Amino acid sequence: MDETEVLIAGAGPTGLVLALWLVRQGVKVRIVDRSEGPGTSSRAMAVQARTLELYRQLDLADEIVAGGLRNPAINLWVKGERRARLSFRDAGRELTPFPFVLIYPQDRHERVLVRHLEEAGVRVERNTELLGFEQGAGGVVARLRGPAGESVCNAAWLAGCDGAHSIVRHQLGTGFEGGTYEHTFYVADVEVTGPSANGEIHLSLEDGDFAALFAYDQHGSARLVGAVRDEEVRKGNELAFDDVRQRAITSLGLTIDNVNWFSTYRVHHRIAGQFRVGRALLLGDAAHVHSPAGGQGMNTGIGDAVNLAWKLAHVLRGRAPESLIDSYDVERKAFARKLVETTDRAFSFVIAEGGFADFVRTRIAPLFASAAYGIEPIRAFMFRVLSQMGVHYPDSPLSAGSAGHVKGGERLPWTGNGGPDNHAPLSAIAWQVHVYGTVRPELAAWCARRGVALHHAEWCDACQAAGLARDAAYLVRPDTYVALADRDGNPDALERYVVERGIRPA
Repeated sequence: MDETEVLIAGAGPTGLVLALWLVRQGVKVRIVDRSEGPGTSSRAMAVQARTLELYRQLDLADEIVAGGLRNPAINLWVKGERRARLSFRDAGRELTPFPFVLIYPQDRHERVLVRHLEEAGVRVERNTELLGFEQGAGGVVARLRGPAGESVCNAAWLAGCDGAHSIVRHQLGTGFEGGTYEHTFYVADVEVTGPSANGEIHLSLEDGDFAALFAYDQHGSARLVGAVRDEEVRKGNELAFDDVRQRAITSLGLTIDNVNWFSTYRVHHRIAGQFRVGRALLLGDAAHVHSPAGGQGMNTGIGDAVNLAWKLAHVLRGRAPESLIDSYDVERKAFARKLVETTDRAFSFVIAEGGFADFVRTRIAPLFASAAYGIEPIRAFMFRVLSQMGVHYPDSPLSAGSAGHVKGGERLPWTGNGGPDNHAPLSAIAWQVHVYGTVRPELAAWCARRGVALHHAEWCDACQAAGLARDAAYLVRPDTYVALADRDGNPDALERYVVERGIRPA
């Protein structure tokens, strides 16, 4: 029997990120995957700003950004005319160091994560399948089948990162409520030429049709997504690229020079009933699947992994009670439900058919989008939603207090546009206290006694613009979210917070 602290089933981005964050915190892991190696097709493309912020914790962000294409804008096309251009740079430059959507094919992305994990001393065990598991009071006994045959692994925790057809979820019996859209869609990696092959995102809306183009280099290599003609689906034959609806593609002025990969799929929207059952946990597609609208899927799985990793490390090291893990289910399931609802509405709007739907999609929506994007607060809100910087946990048992415009459970705002880069210290993956202004001596003494790093910055215009309060204390979680915001900077409030939750922050 092999012993480990966390057994991770599935070596996609979610499982790899979970392993990296756990290893960084000194946790022993095994990660297994039934495939022979990382994926060879691009699949998920978009890496959102919030994911890149989290990647700074392990010095991954610069390498990932350097390998991808910074996409500065979304262009909306209707019947061959570009009707709106929504700039990420304008919307996000005061909010994040990464005011863009990074287009970085998943196969390249996975290879970087695998290499960093190997450098940390952990290899993905390929061709190794989780067959089943049993839970006891002290952990999980998992049955594996690998190249050498069947074996057993004892683990304190099992993380199911094994995708939409998760063995872990099926055995837990949590359910997977939701449904499937009627339409069949295609995804293709193509080489294109034409006016819209300019390294930006393009969405073409037509009567009864749509196409989305995501460039991932400046030389015409791109991902193309759209709908298949219904009559071809009804024939039941194997579909090819020539069977897709072409009107929206033509409206982008594209010439398809080569199709390197083509696949069709049905889109699902489902959520598991529980993300934690005993010592087994569900993350990524094993816990939730939804439409590809907005490029949220992979980023959500990565967010699951970072949220869970520090909590597992705390419990395994005796720094928090096991009940801390329950907050993973509370926080991430609430976000997943909201995300499914949001992407469902967006996707339903894009694929809706009928005269009225066509009129709204091709006439009203581009005008509204262009006008709304010209209003700074709306532009910032739209960027927060797309980039996942707006993810917050207002109903979490770990969220408390407010100071300025910042509440417990929200991401620590960034002050680096004109002020100090207050996100730089977050690479520690540790509890820390941030104060912008004057630090009370008794607060400094509390931090020293508790072994919590205190980061102080002089009050500045950027601090005020970010919504922070002068002289307030912000207790920041290891995953860079504000746990407690106390407007008075009172150490008694911080002490009550950690004692009531049984947390030893250092």
